[in-house]
Amino acid sequence: MRKLLLPIIASMAAVPAWADALTGDVEKQAINLPAIVMFFIFVGATLYITYWAARKTKSTKDFYTAGGGISGFRNGLAIAGDYMSAASFLGISAMVYTTGFDGLIYSTGFLVGWPIVLFLIAERLRNLGKFTFADVAAYRLKQTPVRVFAATGTLLVVIIYLIAQVVGAGKLIELLFGLDYHWAVFIVGVLMVLYVLFGGMLATTWVQIIKAVMLLAGATFMAIMVLKYANFSPEIMFKKATEVHSKGTGIMEPGGLVKNPIDALSLGLALMFGTAGLPHILMRFFTVPDAKQARKSVFVATGFIGYFYILTFIIGFGAIMLVTQDNPMFFHEVLKEGKPVIEMIGGTNMAAVHLSEAVGGDYFLGFISAVAFATILAVVAGLTLSGASAVSHDLYASVIKKGQASGRQELLVSRGTTLVLGVLAIILGIAFEKQNVAFMVGLAFALAASGNFPILMLSMFWKGLTTRGAVLGGFTGLLSAAVLIVLGPTVWVAVLGHETPIFPYGNPALFTIPLAFIATWFFSVTDKSAQAAKDKAGFEAQYVRSMTGIGASDAADH
Repeated sequence: MRKLLLPIIASMAAVPAWADALTGDVEKQAINLPAIVMFFIFVGATLYITYWAARKTKSTKDFYTAGGGISGFRNGLAIAGDYMSAASFLGISAMVYTTGFDGLIYSTGFLVGWPIVLFLIAERLRNLGKFTFADVAAYRLKQTPVRVFAATGTLLVVIIYLIAQVVGAGKLIELLFGLDYHWAVFIVGVLMVLYVLFGGMLATTWVQIIKAVMLLAGATFMAIMVLKYANFSPEIMFKKATEVHSKGTGIMEPGGLVKNPIDALSLGLALMFGTAGLPHILMRFFTVPDAKQARKSVFVATGFIGYFYILTFIIGFGAIMLVTQDNPMFFHEVLKEGKPVIEMIGGTNMAAVHLSEAVGGDYFLGFISAVAFATILAVVAGLTLSGASAVSHDLYASVIKKGQASGRQELLVSRGTTLVLGVLAIILGIAFEKQNVAFMVGLAFALAASGNFPILMLSMFWKGLTTRGAVLGGFTGLLSAAVLIVLGPTVWVAVLGHETPIFPYGNPALFTIPLAFIATWFFSVTDKSAQAAKDKAGFEAQYVRSMTGIGASDAADH
């Protein structure tokens, strides 16, 4: 399995440094009893919620969107929980720990994407869609080809992201809980299937809310303890960090992470527009009752996510101060073999986890360990539900059955897909145990930014979009992103071993996003078919509905 799949995946990907929070070799630690206790408390609570949600999940609307009854505040908190992944928590703090100030480039890129979602997408998405973003893209276009494209883009992003998260869960639990990697992957797979299979979106939402509250509370405590050590002075914090870091004042200088301005700009675009194209994030806007609550969701999510990224910045510098110096609670050497001591214990990727023990002891370490695992469970549940909806709603109900499938049939297919995705996640997680899969997170964002985002935007804002333009332009974005990543330095040189890359940049979004827009425009304006005339004629009705929400409940059934 590994021999068959690894060349395919590796040939499509790039390696963003922050995502390495969940990869690399780790050493299984002794059993961490506080962490296991916290873990079972979380799992027990969420399984009870799943049981409660299962009794309320009776229809496809309940399963996909929790009946559309989630309030804007709760949905915003759930979006934040979905977005604040383990890679964000561990990865960004690790980037700050290793590169200093430049580690903020990722959190800034992520955060800047949210105003785009707020002002351009959220309200129209809620008014036009029913269950998935394919409902919006295919609203006035020919259903079958557009939904096939949308489902393809969704499944690619979901599967690639899912592999990264499941492998990360295995690595994390192997390090923190002392459990065997295979058991960790199996536990993640079983739990994610249970959450989605029985509880649907309602259970997934509450898992994400609980995880978000736990993560924000734990990160806040860590940040306060770090600032307390620095007398609540950022200046003292930075000064102490530069005194003990191996790069000295270099950690306060720009250019430590991304030295090429083209790469930096391209990375920023991928993070910004990729956010607006992630299917499991877009799906959350259909869980609220109206467009006003959709806007409120984004506003609340932006506030929580922005606050969280500020905390990761403080945590990263706190790890520099407290984890690498002579701390009686922790390590007794600043450097060993030319590397910070933390690298000898489990990698700089675990800087936040090691800091939790330094500031709060074993029980707080157990809490943060359980939270880190909970972040993965919440994200994989959202991804699984998104993938299941793409198969059952976009492909089975809309393409195969031409809208004639009953709600019971669609729900059955969705739950069957959930089981398949769960089994697939476990198999692939085990198959890629020894591989560095960090590149998959970067690939997921690149595909979402280059394929999903352009078509979503043009379908809502451009009258001239046609079915041919949407399908060919969308696939152009998806394929070009994958090909340029392969030809770039992160795969062509680092993975395949060539001397120089064919494409000089590691981040292709600066080129693939405009290419997708241009290709969509070209194939649309040159389309003189009867279908193209119908596509353009439907824009006025779509625009009215996107602005007013009139008839939104049957938006996908016209």
